Amino acid sequence: MTQPTALSKALWYRQIRAVIPLHVYLKGIGTTLFISLFFAAYFYLLKSPAYPATVMPFTWMDRLIGFVPQALPVYLSLWVYVSLPPALLATRRELYGYGMFMSGTCLVGLIIFYFWPTVVPAAHIDWNLYPDMDFLKSMDASGNACPSLHVTTAVFSAIWLHYLLRRFTAPVWILIFNWTWCIGILYSTLATRQHVALDVLAGLALGVSAACLSLRYRAV
Repeated sequence: MTQPTALSKALWYRQIRAVIPLHVYLKGIGTTLFISLFFAAYFYLLKSPAYPATVMPFTWMDRLIGFVPQALPVYLSLWVYVSLPPALLATRRELYGYGMFMSGTCLVGLIIFYFWPTVVPAAHIDWNLYPDMDFLKSMDASGNACPSLHVTTAVFSAIWLHYLLRRFTAPVWILIFNWTWCIGILYSTLATRQHVALDVLAGLALGVSAACLSLRYRAV
């Protein structure tokens, strides 16, 4: 039987504190490069899809959640959230494996956006009354809707964070906080009217499938 290392026997927060500085330049540069390349491809496809965009339907599920502009900070917090799993990885092999699967997942979404472009329906909201939301709408428009890659990457990150936190033997309250943050991001995509429910469900399916597949074939 393999003897536990000193790191594996340490308290969970000490394990995390020890892991974060490992390969810090690779983590920082890799995450920044990934986000930059993703946005470049995302915004390119907003303007250059292969076919005319389909308007996604507004369903009864969307009527259950009203417009909540205060949800914007939670929506934007995704870019902090997706940076956490790679920060908690200890080896280059795991980092490369994680990056490959996350990139592949986003690539699937981008291919869908190219061949089946979609937009959210008009919200009939005066965005001038909400300057922060108006800025987001002017940047992100209403395209590349289904599947919601905001949801996909949040769920992918949440599942990996759950796995990593359990590996560190983190307490239950940390696991609950992780899922609460993820659910908050999913909620915010609807509350900010960036997506409709069908976008969220499609993004959820893609994120769960990709994360489970990546953990099954993770590098150890």
